[in-house]
Amino acid sequence: MDLEQRIIELETRLAYQEQTLAELNQVLTSQQQHQTELERQLGLLREHLASLAASAPLEDEPPPHY
Repeated sequence: MDLEQRIIELETRLAYQEQTLAELNQVLTSQQQHQTELERQLGLLREHLASLAASAPLEDEPPPHY
């Protein structure tokens, strides 16, 4: 393989690697946004659960008809 052909192959590989890197960056950015949204929702669920726990009676009381 002559030098020119090797350079062309290296440039081709570099182009594919740059494309792959850009695609991976897009996926990573999307996953980070998704994770941030899930963490936000988890925080809201924790707050809701805490408010439910605070308003629930601490002991199991029998129903009023007993």
